Amino acid sequence: MSRQNYIFTSESVSEGHPDKLCDRISDAVLDALLEVQPEARVACETFATTDRVVIGGEIGLTDADALSEQLERVEAIARDCIRDIGYEQDKFHHATCEVTNLLHRQSAHIAQGVNASGNKDEGAGDQGIMFGYAVRETPQLMPAPILYSHAILKRLAEARKSGAEPTLRPDAKTQLSLRYEGGKPVEVVQLVLSTQHSDEGQTSDDIREIVEPYVREVLPDGWLTDRTEWWVNPTGTFVIGGPDGDAGLTGRKIIVDTYGGAAPHGGGAFSGKDPTKVDRSAAYAARYLAKNVVAAGLAERCLIQLSYAIGVARPLSIYAETYGTGEVPPEAIETAIAQVMDLTPRGIREHLSLNRPIYQRTAAYGHFGREPDSEGGFSWERTDLADALRRAV
Repeated sequence: MSRQNYIFTSESVSEGHPDKLCDRISDAVLDALLEVQPEARVACETFATTDRVVIGGEIGLTDADALSEQLERVEAIARDCIRDIGYEQDKFHHATCEVTNLLHRQSAHIAQGVNASGNKDEGAGDQGIMFGYAVRETPQLMPAPILYSHAILKRLAEARKSGAEPTLRPDAKTQLSLRYEGGKPVEVVQLVLSTQHSDEGQTSDDIREIVEPYVREVLPDGWLTDRTEWWVNPTGTFVIGGPDGDAGLTGRKIIVDTYGGAAPHGGGAFSGKDPTKVDRSAAYAARYLAKNVVAAGLAERCLIQLSYAIGVARPLSIYAETYGTGEVPPEAIETAIAQVMDLTPRGIREHLSLNRPIYQRTAAYGHFGREPDSEGGFSWERTDLADALRRAV
């Protein structure tokens, strides 16, 4: 029996956090290439620091002229991302920062392991383990601490971009410590929020006065109590932020991207990778499966692990854990999963329609717990496999 009464903490970072800015640029490059060729190969990494952005990695298009055209667009793509996030600081401005593009063609040795040829199925882009998780403690079947940490920062970004809060700036972090009773979140015991702002004269109290109404708007009624401790800009002034304050790198916020530490993470980052890379696509499939297990009523809480070898199409293993909450044995769920979904890289991509330019929107506020959209984004959040899973067990 898992613990029922405890305190658990997760953090999130805003779209203007240096690492998230890098994720955004990497995913914007990916989307641009997928618009040209749905099966483009992309592994794009971004580094940002004071007045400088460096983009590297490997990309592949079958049309050499199209590849050259896209390489020429990379600098403009990066500047568009920086402008949309809102950076117009003296030492990090979308119009004046230096952008270095070091992207090159994909390695032929990697391509030969992934590409289908003759009687060989398309293989996984790398070896590795991927995890998906779902829990019935929020309507989105996500752990509450990470879900609401994201929601706070997303709401503050909306207020900043609309002009409602003109003194807020793009870089921000938040952290929620939630008290659980009977396995359900009931109270915020600690709330940490640090947000960049415009005026060195603004105090921590001034910033709390700005952000508190938005925090209260986002969190469920009754979660903030007289016992909740608030830590808003606890170090004081936070005017120097973004890549000017701290360097950023693609893929450095993988716990923020997933479940806030409430479930394991396989170790492979998502952003900048096309969906032949199972680091990304199989992690999406694992979340999709775990969510559908819970939505089907087969468990209150479910973890799915998948494993792959580079160049091999089928997963090497499928593992399910329901933490004592299952209506059926985990082994039955493992068998059912293999029956209801093709978990080869191509099978995942086709089932979830992943060869689309849908990734830039995933770069901030989490890859999971989001609403599927009309353009195919967040397709892994659907619960359309629940009936098939119920029949299969």
